[in-house]
Amino acid sequence: MVTQCPVKPGCNYTYRFNVTGQEGTLWWHAHISFLRATVYGALVIRPRGGAASYPSSPKPHREEVLLLGEWWNANVYDLERTAFLSGNVTGPANAYTINGKPGDPYSNCSAADQTYKFHVRRNETYLLRIINAALNTPMFLRVANHSFTVVAADAAYTTPYETDVVVVAPGQTVDALMAAAGAAPGRYYMVATPYDSAVGGTPPFNPATARAVVEYAGAAGDETPQLPPPTQNNDTATAFRFLSNLTALVLPGKPTVPLSVDTRMFVTVGLGNGDCQPKQTLCNTTDGTRPRIFSSSMNNASFLLPDAGSPSMLQAHYDGNASGVYTRDFPDRPPVIFDYTADASDTDELKYTTKSTKVRTLRYNETVEMVLQNTRLIAKESHPMHLHGFNFFVLAQGFGNYDEAAAAPGFKFNLVNPQERNTVAVPTGGWAVIRFVANNPGMWFMHCHFDAHLDLGLGMVFEVQDGPTAETSVPPPPLDLPHC
Repeated sequence: MVTQCPVKPGCNYTYRFNVTGQEGTLWWHAHISFLRATVYGALVIRPRGGAASYPSSPKPHREEVLLLGEWWNANVYDLERTAFLSGNVTGPANAYTINGKPGDPYSNCSAADQTYKFHVRRNETYLLRIINAALNTPMFLRVANHSFTVVAADAAYTTPYETDVVVVAPGQTVDALMAAAGAAPGRYYMVATPYDSAVGGTPPFNPATARAVVEYAGAAGDETPQLPPPTQNNDTATAFRFLSNLTALVLPGKPTVPLSVDTRMFVTVGLGNGDCQPKQTLCNTTDGTRPRIFSSSMNNASFLLPDAGSPSMLQAHYDGNASGVYTRDFPDRPPVIFDYTADASDTDELKYTTKSTKVRTLRYNETVEMVLQNTRLIAKESHPMHLHGFNFFVLAQGFGNYDEAAAAPGFKFNLVNPQERNTVAVPTGGWAVIRFVANNPGMWFMHCHFDAHLDLGLGMVFEVQDGPTAETSVPPPPLDLPHC
């Protein structure tokens, strides 16, 4: 309902798009209900010159896509409906998966065909294209007796970064080289461990892991694989070290961080409470009162998608008639300034938010700098904030309340080679500063990539106006675009 009406049951729609200027690992997924739990896949964009054109070294002998996911025993559509109607947060997944398989930690999934195997040869290098397709869970990824060299994130090359663990939040991708050289030929577990970043009103969490097997040529098939050192589920220090240490590999012709800023925004992100809505029949009371339920917001505006009977937001934008679909009053700052990350801020007054469909209108080619500030309302938690339609530069990250003076350019801002991403994991009880150029006209969703939080309203939309030419303007809708 932002850029299109949904593809209706029994129907189909073919997406046509180009990948000009992009190389690396991206992915596609459903964007309605919780269907993203299983409706997803990888998009691998290779350089025209093949593996020899990769800027990193050594060149990989082979590539492997690793899709990290979640599995529910229940029907995921029913889970989303129950969560919405009752105003509650969905519970944790029953299992985590690597390429669709949970591995042998699960007693009812111990069969060999439920463990993904990755076959390698000694002295070869492998490019792992790691995608976190989980609905609600960041992941740590380790392989016993092996290390990685990160070379890209979100389809943008990075300065090579050596690490024994990869951290990837929902929506993010990481390309990492793994050399099959230092370890003796054998069998080694690849382990995906869920990251529980919440502090305070801790939501339900499943600490189980997913396992795959890295198997060397010539290894005995019945050999018990070696396990990597365990990762603590709440290891925020490791997560922050990995996510904040990546930097861009500056290459000729590639985008660089804009140095001047037209619009500065300070945006709080987090959970809260709101009124049970009339359509939420399981939380309404018989006496007609509307109890407080879970909600989430950006700058205290809890995002509500347009009703299915209205046009999509992009269609309304193209038609020049936003009336009844959205309003252009998303605020640049929160309505109340408070101690965002202090336990004492968790009050009923500060937690309360209302539903709206607010957008922030931008001129074409406008440069935006946005501070994303996590709050303690309900709980401090790392929120993976994803922006459709753009890459952005991550200039700085930290814990506590953002201090504009202390983080001023030249002190903490990286204006030389900041990492370029489309999803940033805002640190638990902390902040991140991003900057992007609004050079893509249209309606672009910005939202938390935890679907449980998105369903509660943790999102907003940028409305980017047309540029001066036909090529810099929103084109007419395709004739076969789905109708509402």
